[in-house]
Amino acid sequence: MQRGVVLRGRLHGRHIDLDEPLDELDGDVEVTVRPVAHARPTTDDLLALIATFPPGTRSKEDIDHQIAADRAGWERD
Repeated sequence: MQRGVVLRGRLHGRHIDLDEPLDELDGDVEVTVRPVAHARPTTDDLLALIATFPPGTRSKEDIDHQIAADRAGWERD
């Protein structure tokens, strides 16, 4: 018995675009289609992603100066 393969893709009417090539199977196949549950990232997931970013090179004073200059240019009502 040959093993199955799970691939992701997108369904457009009766056409399926696979996200990756499939060279392992040849011949008749059985296709099961189900929607993919899109898990929402948690706060911890996002913080872990941010932790991978390289550190910035600007000082707090430089950022504060830019914010002050931006605010000074805002129109007053």
